[in-house]
Amino acid sequence: GLPAAEEAAGRAGRVGRLDEPEPSGSGNGPRLRPKRAVTEAYENPGSLTRRAFAAITPFPDQNDPEYRAAALPAANGIATADGLARFYAALIGEVDGVTRDVRLFDRATMELARAEESAGPDRILVVGTRFGLGYMLHGSASPFLGPGSFGHPGRGGSLGFADPETGIALGYVTNGFRKTVTADPRAQALVRAVRASLDRDPS
Repeated sequence: GLPAAEEAAGRAGRVGRLDEPEPSGSGNGPRLRPKRAVTEAYENPGSLTRRAFAAITPFPDQNDPEYRAAALPAANGIATADGLARFYAALIGEVDGVTRDVRLFDRATMELARAEESAGPDRILVVGTRFGLGYMLHGSASPFLGPGSFGHPGRGGSLGFADPETGIALGYVTNGFRKTVTADPRAQALVRAVRASLDRDPS
């Protein structure tokens, strides 16, 4: 949860839902509306998707200091983009800390995190996903930099991942939430830009 001192200092931005923009009509831009199967899964009270994402009903105000102070795994992580990128960087190498350099994963643990444990249709997210131990892996549902990348997209459009082959860690956060969990067009535009700067084929 968000420490009280950070809340008092006003360091955490307010979050809110963004309306989905209308399609451009050109067919060349990113698809901003979810597939029908995804929409139906969210609307069906009996689906695994709805039960997972509506576990807290009614959903609390995400700007409430009590909500932000709570430790809700997989639900209310609060970070800066720099902090998220530094976390992922510390999974693949040393990052300079306050009093000493920090590395969170040794090489063997990192390899476990990015070794495929499951792949295929995801009954919660209603897309095809690939997972290692605790992390999503590069794939069509959430493209990262390449096959060895591991990380996770976040509800509303955020994204964090590490790519050991390039030594790059990326963090993207937003306070404007869209109805998306995987492959948010804003985050993916950044991923494509990084990939293009490396002149790298992600396949």
